[in-house]
Amino acid sequence: MDSPEHLEQLREESARWRDKQNPSAQRKPSFKTPSQMTIEQVYTPENIADESYLADQGLPGEYPYLRGVHASGYRGRLWTMRMFAGFGLPEETNARFKFLMEQGQTGLSVAFDMPTLYGYDTDDPRGAGEFGTCGVAVSSLADMETLFQGIKLDQITTSMTINSPAAIIWAMYIALAQKQGASLDKLGGTIQNDILKEFIAQNEYIFPPEPSMRLVTDTVEYATRNVPRWNPISISGYHIREAGSNAIQELAFTLADGFEYVRHALDRGMNVDEFAPRLSFFFNSHNNFFEEVGKFRAARRIWAKEMQETFGAKDPRSHQLRFHAQTSGQALTAQQPENNVVRVSFQAMAAVLGGCQSLHTNGKDEAWALPSEEAALQALRTQQIIAHETGITDTVDPLGGSYFVETMTNDLEKASYDYFRRIDDIGGVIPALETGFLQREIADASYIYQQEDDRRDRITVGVNEYRTEEGSEIPLLRVNREGEKKHVEGLNMLRRTRDNREVAQRLKALEQAARGSENTMPYLVEAAKAYATLGEMMDVFRDCLLYTSPSPRDRG
Repeated sequence: MDSPEHLEQLREESARWRDKQNPSAQRKPSFKTPSQMTIEQVYTPENIADESYLADQGLPGEYPYLRGVHASGYRGRLWTMRMFAGFGLPEETNARFKFLMEQGQTGLSVAFDMPTLYGYDTDDPRGAGEFGTCGVAVSSLADMETLFQGIKLDQITTSMTINSPAAIIWAMYIALAQKQGASLDKLGGTIQNDILKEFIAQNEYIFPPEPSMRLVTDTVEYATRNVPRWNPISISGYHIREAGSNAIQELAFTLADGFEYVRHALDRGMNVDEFAPRLSFFFNSHNNFFEEVGKFRAARRIWAKEMQETFGAKDPRSHQLRFHAQTSGQALTAQQPENNVVRVSFQAMAAVLGGCQSLHTNGKDEAWALPSEEAALQALRTQQIIAHETGITDTVDPLGGSYFVETMTNDLEKASYDYFRRIDDIGGVIPALETGFLQREIADASYIYQQEDDRRDRITVGVNEYRTEEGSEIPLLRVNREGEKKHVEGLNMLRRTRDNREVAQRLKALEQAARGSENTMPYLVEAAKAYATLGEMMDVFRDCLLYTSPSPRDRG
């Protein structure tokens, strides 16, 4: 972006300056990010000399959206402060929601327990011992009613971290909204519903890839037609990162998953500009500050380019990558947990400087247990201090133009395209996960990171350096085991008092839709209204979808 004469002079001066440096005076022989990208001693305009500002960076709110999807950034509106919450009984989680809302939280985020994540009712023997251990138990619409008691669903947005049973849980939420008298066109929120990352990283899948993708596409189609303000997928790099990937892999694999969801929706016969504006993303914000900022910025530009050039999207909203961020759980340490407050603060600041639309900050105690009320409040206050006291929200993309940040952004983008080509050579995302390519890449990156930690090439304060002998004194949240008994009693009462003839009819209709090619969402909503349980609806799918026909593309 400088004149050729100035660049040539800069190259000469840079070469002279580098010749004067003494490598032995540096703390380490080389400096690298966790993604193994080399960090130079200094960055100058020479590093971004080939860039065209308007074409490659642009202005905020304009293509290619590198500098943000909104022209006003946070000057117009702050990000949504959406703290993840859920444990044990729905009424306990409801109380946590209300507490956080009273303290200034601006959106809800629901964590579900392990039986719910696998589509089991609380009394199913296959979920024994897991009640409430990582979130709230939801077995029916009755639990959803308790979970949101006193909360108007058309007056707040809700994110729900649910994947294999996502369509069923969302159907319960829709049924509750209709019971409250809410218009579905005013209902806002997100279901995670990202099944591909389950095969890649988290492994909480139930059905093979193609029938799983059929259910995801059902939700995309239903949202487009009936719930236009809802995000039917939160395409998630967070769990890919938590499984041990580096930032390049998180970025590349997440966007590759996004492209695959677009292809499946197009195969369904939808127009890209019908559904693409409601696709959303979920990224991890890890420790290496500038790599994380570059990752978020690169994600926006890659998505904009691919949606326009590969998929032919014409609506500017289809080009805009909107994302939720969560600070890294993997980076939290059980040792010296108070240090996690500092880690979370910098991770949250990286997410904000990267332009997130909503943010969850982890509690300092989450290496030990679900966050206590005190830890959750402190994590929320961290966001509020960043928003109101640091000044970083006063201008849009304040790190834009940094030679280092722009170079990091460009390098992350190039590395992602290398992965896209390798995935395409294998045949796409589903063959890449079925052959284990994606999983092996993550395992290799995790091994490299652990080796660096073991050799103390990378310092983790309180773990491999600056250790102390004091134990943890922080108060931990404990799940009340009496809650499981109470929950099961309520579930049994529901089964006795509901109209079981209507439940049977609704489940039969759902089965017929699942065995055919109809969208299953309308049938799930009706079954939820009849108080069919999560396990009953999921068992219909287990009977119908464990073996499935080829994908639409395979059928030609």
